[in-house]
Amino acid sequence: MAIKTYGLMGADWEERVNFERLRRERLARIKALLKESEMGALLCFDMNNVRYITATHIGTWAMDKLARFCLLPQDDDPINWDFGSAARHHDLYCPWLGDGRSRAGISTLRGAMLPEAGRAEDVAHKIKVELEMRGLENEPLGVDAIELPVLFALQKEGIKVVDGQQLMQAARVIKTQDEITLLATACMMVDAAYEELYQAMKPGMRENECVGLVSKVLYDLGSEHVEGVNAISGERCNPHPHVYTDRALRPGDPVYFDILHSYMGYRTCYYRTFVIGSASQAQVDAYKRCRDYLDHAISLIRPGVTTADVVSIWPKAQEFGFPNEEAAFALQYGHGVGLSIWEKPVFSRLVSLDHPEEIKEGMVFALETFWPAADGWSAARIEEQLVVTKDGCEVITRFPAEELLVAGSRYYTATGPLPATRETQSNRNNARFNGRNLEKVVASARGEGVKG
Repeated sequence: MAIKTYGLMGADWEERVNFERLRRERLARIKALLKESEMGALLCFDMNNVRYITATHIGTWAMDKLARFCLLPQDDDPINWDFGSAARHHDLYCPWLGDGRSRAGISTLRGAMLPEAGRAEDVAHKIKVELEMRGLENEPLGVDAIELPVLFALQKEGIKVVDGQQLMQAARVIKTQDEITLLATACMMVDAAYEELYQAMKPGMRENECVGLVSKVLYDLGSEHVEGVNAISGERCNPHPHVYTDRALRPGDPVYFDILHSYMGYRTCYYRTFVIGSASQAQVDAYKRCRDYLDHAISLIRPGVTTADVVSIWPKAQEFGFPNEEAAFALQYGHGVGLSIWEKPVFSRLVSLDHPEEIKEGMVFALETFWPAADGWSAARIEEQLVVTKDGCEVITRFPAEELLVAGSRYYTATGPLPATRETQSNRNNARFNGRNLEKVVASARGEGVKG
């Protein structure tokens, strides 16, 4: 499988992403799985699932509202209920939905609507009508995510609700040609963000400024949504807090980032670690071990291998300071990436050893490792996204990470450049000026002798 990188525009003289094929193949995949299941229909509120089935989108502001929904009945096309005028817009600009299949409809807005307004009952009634029209009212209805009032209203209508999440995860786990192209494009954009970040980092720059710089680069390139940028520096590196602050970078600091954004719906999860000005030997050693664990895992990836095979070569939680695998969850980790991060398959010693998943061609996932440094406060974090090919895998995150990169100015002394691997000034002083060594240095500076 050759994974290609294109520009961000369409072109009449080169086929890049074929969006009509993308829509057609996604819908065909979930229709086929629905046909094989026990479910008569699938009801989705998760915006990523709605987008997968209907190819509609109204902006990331709506992603936590559970307000819009779609119904995919057996042997039929989807019906989409959307937020106010968005339904009218889909009628005009989404001809693939078909006439009358984009409708106004609204749920409870996560409880913001008064229960007395009857929004939950209205949703349930809409679904019941469609199921009855197709003779599916007595068949199980798969649902991916749901507000409790809507669940209760569906049950009151006599509808048997079952878990539809696993069906959607099964549909999304193998990526189509166009999904892979979009995922590689999203990674290309993060390559560019890391380049700008590497050039900009210096003492005094704050974590939140790093986040702002990354966000600007990505939005300027055409990102749909910068979902998050972890920016973790200095003493905050261990333990990993998973959130940035306004801490300023200092000479000798380790700093690692995770950049999560969406291009045409398709996500990245992409860690890199740097040091500012120079690295201690403890940081260099931690990075090498972190990289070794990641490289060993990547070397195993091919169809037929399981997630258990991969996580078995990663260290146990107790080996890097945690009491159990739940406490260390997501530090040595892998997860599918598609319309959301953290899709199937999941790689974790918490679940994969006892419940392995088979790796298959066409999967796209991220593998990420962590290792704390011997100094007790710094750490390394690296992540690569990859596509499973017929005989191995191809890494689609390309910003250099083979060895620890030093960002910031290169400093020069009278005798040459300051080494890129060096202890901090305070540590060097502690080593050189202790006990009688300090007494000798002071005496020498005064031109005095020291007894003994």
